[in-house]
Amino acid sequence: MDSYDVLVIGGGPAGYVAAIRAAQLGFKVACVDAFERDGKASLGGTCLNVGCIPSKAMLDSSEKFEMIQTEAEEHGIRVEGASVDVAKMLSRKNGVVDKLTGGIAYLFKKNKIQPFHGLGRLVRQDEGGWVVDAAGTEVVARHVIVATGSNPRELPLAPFGGHIVENSGALNFEAVPGKLGVIGAGVIGLELGSVWRRLGAEVTILEALPGFLMAADDAVSKEALKQFKKQGLDFHFGVNISSVEQDNSGVTVTYKEGEQEVSARFDKLIVSIGRVPNTQGLGAENVGLELDERGFVRVDSHYRTNLPGVYAIGDVIGGAMLAHKAEEEGVALAEMLAGQAGHVAYNAIPWVIYTSPEIAWAGLTEKAAKEQGLNVKTGQFPFSANGRALGHGDPRGFVKVVADAGTDKILGVHMIGANVSELIAEVVAIMEFGGSAEDLARTIHAHPTLAEVVKEAALAVDGRALHM
Repeated sequence: MDSYDVLVIGGGPAGYVAAIRAAQLGFKVACVDAFERDGKASLGGTCLNVGCIPSKAMLDSSEKFEMIQTEAEEHGIRVEGASVDVAKMLSRKNGVVDKLTGGIAYLFKKNKIQPFHGLGRLVRQDEGGWVVDAAGTEVVARHVIVATGSNPRELPLAPFGGHIVENSGALNFEAVPGKLGVIGAGVIGLELGSVWRRLGAEVTILEALPGFLMAADDAVSKEALKQFKKQGLDFHFGVNISSVEQDNSGVTVTYKEGEQEVSARFDKLIVSIGRVPNTQGLGAENVGLELDERGFVRVDSHYRTNLPGVYAIGDVIGGAMLAHKAEEEGVALAEMLAGQAGHVAYNAIPWVIYTSPEIAWAGLTEKAAKEQGLNVKTGQFPFSANGRALGHGDPRGFVKVVADAGTDKILGVHMIGANVSELIAEVVAIMEFGGSAEDLARTIHAHPTLAEVVKEAALAVDGRALHM
């Protein structure tokens, strides 16, 4: 059998990054991954193939179309007869995905990582390490990293198929649906609902929880809901779905909202109610790999499972199901295997929702900080008072900084507005160093930039915002 120092099962963000970093550190590395797109092996997992990357490509295309329709005239640009070619839009999206997944294949070759296409299954432990069935070929590895990711959670009343789709199907509608239903007002539901709403669909979002974006800061979720309703998204909260019936022409969803029973008809239905760990075919039960009550692989703080030499990272261990969190765990684990001090700062993971306006945050909300017994002070500054935002024609939203009232240490920062997915990075850097609101306020920001709003919000913590 071929022998490796490190064998990674899964080629998504956690797996492929762990493989690359391990190879950089001098390990002999292999990676087995079963993902296929259009019948061909395609590295990158859900994120690159049917998640983060294609959804952002579609979001960008739809935003450009809406800008031409509703904003160009304000800039003195007249466009008549703008229309959508869905097939070409999908082709562009697929081209972006091809370029990035092909890039990972190139990086594997560059770093001398042996790829196997197919399922990876733990077989047995012997004196050389773990024997793994890598797509039908048995190999042995000293260290095995399980990075098999997650799958969309299926609603028992609405199994995927036909007009009922998950994220992958929602990225490949051949035409704009007239009426689109979305079950779940989380990140995926909001982003994909936004795409098709901008392209002309009438979108209804059904959410079981009583409130909107309850993980976000209250001020941000309130502003976001106002903006999304203004755009035409139709929200219903506290919904209890009793039946979902599909026929050749669409889907009928019957649900209870308060005391009222409602029956709604949709051409397509997106179900986005979270994700579940993917351990199918891994052989966990055969080798005694311990899973928790929800099916996630149990690990300690060093990503070690209950099996010596077997580790797990990314979505399959739970926590924040974010590609960048998974990547950092891949780097940290590879460095730990090399005797280095790998580390992930879980308190400073950025969260981003790529709607319009975008939403981003890191750290504690004001409410969560107070619930922990912390004495806090906050500062908030609107984009409507920022020159660059006004020049862009998009002054929606604000930045809010939450700091410890005694030490001034930044506990969290929350944003809603244009390009806040980019602005959150500087805040995470400050938080990684344990920085204060004063550190952020004293940092020189170029003028005119949207980033000045971050600085002004930090100044506002001390009541000294300059431009408000």
